[in-house]
Amino acid sequence: MKVSDYIAAFIHKQGINVVFEMAGGMITHMLDSIAAYNEIKIVSMHHEQAASFAADAYGRVTGRPGVALATSGPGATNLLTGIGSCYFDSSPAVFITGQVNLHEQKGDRSIRQLGFQETDIASMAEPITKAVYRITDASQIKQVFEEAFLVSISGRPGPVLIDIPMNIQRAEIDVDQILYIEKEFTAPSVKTNHQEIFDRIMAATKPVILAGGGIRSSGAGPLFTEFIEKTQLPVITSLLGIDVLPRTDEHNVGFLGSYGNRWANLAVGESDLILVLGSRLDIRQTGADTNFFKSKTIIHVDCEIGELNNRIDNCYIINDDLIHFLQESLNFIRTTNITIECSGWKARINTLKISWPDINELPSVKGINPNIFMHKLSANAESISAWIADVGNHQMWAAQSLELVEGQRFLTSGGMGAMGFALPAAIGACFASNKPVVVIAGDGGFQLNIQELQTIFRNNLQVKMIVINNNNLGMIRQFQDSYFNSRYQSTFWGYSAPDFAKVATAYGIESLTISRDDEIATAIEWFLTDDQELKPKLLQVIVDSYANAYPKIAFGKPLTEMEPFAQPIAMEST
Repeated sequence: MKVSDYIAAFIHKQGINVVFEMAGGMITHMLDSIAAYNEIKIVSMHHEQAASFAADAYGRVTGRPGVALATSGPGATNLLTGIGSCYFDSSPAVFITGQVNLHEQKGDRSIRQLGFQETDIASMAEPITKAVYRITDASQIKQVFEEAFLVSISGRPGPVLIDIPMNIQRAEIDVDQILYIEKEFTAPSVKTNHQEIFDRIMAATKPVILAGGGIRSSGAGPLFTEFIEKTQLPVITSLLGIDVLPRTDEHNVGFLGSYGNRWANLAVGESDLILVLGSRLDIRQTGADTNFFKSKTIIHVDCEIGELNNRIDNCYIINDDLIHFLQESLNFIRTTNITIECSGWKARINTLKISWPDINELPSVKGINPNIFMHKLSANAESISAWIADVGNHQMWAAQSLELVEGQRFLTSGGMGAMGFALPAAIGACFASNKPVVVIAGDGGFQLNIQELQTIFRNNLQVKMIVINNNNLGMIRQFQDSYFNSRYQSTFWGYSAPDFAKVATAYGIESLTISRDDEIATAIEWFLTDDQELKPKLLQVIVDSYANAYPKIAFGKPLTEMEPFAQPIAMEST
């Protein structure tokens, strides 16, 4: 069997029906073999970075590795930002790069390059992957692919890279069977004392759960929902955990962090116990000043030992996979019939929420209020399968105010924080779900991978695009206001954006522009409604160039001290 034919057959066996790529000479054998499988769609992107972001989103939505291919040299190096995004945000993905023929590789010679476009992509990718594989013999292929897919989905999910010289792609190998690779679970080395955990929770008067992206990436979503129903504990989410519960769920408090819902940050400040599930407690969640956490009981569950007692120490740590931990916890609850009473605490949290409404954080904004727009956009969008946010102020407005319903996903570039993520990620999410998705991007980030409008048009994808256009790089501009006396180098000065409605029209995509409150309702109805054929649309929303992402943790302060400093409800007149 030809190696490239085996690769195609193996991908198909894994239940993966889409691969993303940009053609290049060193992957032509693989493209030709994959194309022979009618069940696998090859999505030709217009930049390898876009292919990597699409694979990232595909992996997040399906739980199976997203697959992206790129040729040697610039094709392979263009994948690196997306590989890093997968690594930091725990997205299962397999990146396959073509490499020059073995006899064209420089090996140990003291030269920079021998073959045309020869590049040691494996060494470059190694720090941001779970594993890299340099194929040097065709006999390695079967073992490497089985191991690579297993590594990608097991433990904390993430990316792997397989670098395959062209002469090996066309070699022949003997194949007896092709295996379906399933996730492996590793039992914790120390048995969890659930009695002690629940004794601590029941002794607390103001307990909360901090739910992170690990709940989704581990596949523990249904178990988490059952756990919340049994314990009735209030849930505060990280940026990547926003979609673990519907917005209207009675247990869902809100979004925590540097730009989190003010009431959620205050609730964490008042809490006396935090059960951390699927979150690594990074600085964007806790703020720089973590001293006030020392007065709280923190129970931290994570599958990676290095994340425990890392930024915040003296935690009660549990090194376990979330699925296993939640299964054991639910068994304990059923056996002991324990009940947790925190109705008074929940009432207090609700008071905080009423006192600090997100739509009042920008009282003097001109034109369309971004938080109000997000509420209106999502209020009647049950048909949308995923919201994909780019990086910038619009990302925070979306996280603060989108009203997600049951089953909807919220995808964004968290750890990498890569502008340009949303448009290609929406392509991956749309292929994964085969349902409509919505992009929310700023004018800056949208331009980074704007070429993928052609991919959306060519495939007639159900990708709806919102461009929040403030005609500058707003999050950096806000930083310049705070720390550089409003010297706007490269945010206003030296920066520009096109009319995105005209750009969309040039790509054959319907578009509309609004700039006033009284235009929102009609525009959203147009945006979300299709007559007969589902198709892409772009809505450009012009907002105040000086609209800030508020509230925001004040520099060097604990997460309870947020700008603008205000009194409850008095924000309306600030």
